[in-house]
Amino acid sequence: MTDDHTTVASRAAPASYDAGAARPERIEIRGVTHTFVRGKKQTVAVADIDLTVEPGEFVMLVGPSGCGKTTILKLIAGFFTPTTGQVLVNDEPVEGPGADRGMVFQQPTLFPWQTVRGNVEIGPRMRGASKEECRQISDHYLSLVGLADVAEQRPQELSGGMQQRAAIARALANDPAIVLMDEPFGALDAMTRERLQQEVKQIWTSTGKSIVFVTHSVQEAVFLGTRIVVLSARPGRIIYNEVVDLPHHELSVNEALIMPEFAALRHEISGLIGQTIAQTPETSPLT
Repeated sequence: MTDDHTTVASRAAPASYDAGAARPERIEIRGVTHTFVRGKKQTVAVADIDLTVEPGEFVMLVGPSGCGKTTILKLIAGFFTPTTGQVLVNDEPVEGPGADRGMVFQQPTLFPWQTVRGNVEIGPRMRGASKEECRQISDHYLSLVGLADVAEQRPQELSGGMQQRAAIARALANDPAIVLMDEPFGALDAMTRERLQQEVKQIWTSTGKSIVFVTHSVQEAVFLGTRIVVLSARPGRIIYNEVVDLPHHELSVNEALIMPEFAALRHEISGLIGQTIAQTPETSPLT
């Protein structure tokens, strides 16, 4: 297995490849309630959600297990259609998945029969990019996530952190304006998680893409987000939606952790989540 040691550096794309060409896109969730129906049982996952994500924002969704964080992400992705209300991107209703929205899951879900490069090139190939353009795109994004030196290896030869980097590169290779991330670091060890948090922040800074990121970690939310949205226990309702007004986006995790303002916001968000858990009867997980 290859060591997960490579660090991300912002590198210029090849001259013939226009990275970051996707237009800025605005997400609007208007009055959305989503209900899952399983046989005769109906479960309201989220209720009365109104949320706007402006182009270039890094929005963190946090809340107790089962509050509908992943449901909101899948509604934006177009995997689900809301029971009531609307999800719009640039004023157009979301009617299914689209290349303007890339998704990174908790598990990398890479194709084991493809090389790392082959996984990254899947999207560009499907949209008809030439072999040369696919190579330029994969070179750019593999370099961006620090995997240029393992491009021809298979996913199973890499560590978990490196596999997740490859999944991020694959999502970015379609040049989506919106990147949706569903607890992408939840299964990683603490050191790898901190390293990838820093790298995702660098990718966001260098690409200007909008990111909506689901996490159970309040520390992760405060460190990464430009805005934090807290959901109540099921059915998930927005109980907090505020801009992160901290001067920490150029800092490492360890540097941010010693800021009193960072600790205060983390304590505030943790308290909100604790309150909603305490006030709600135990429910089965549904995210």
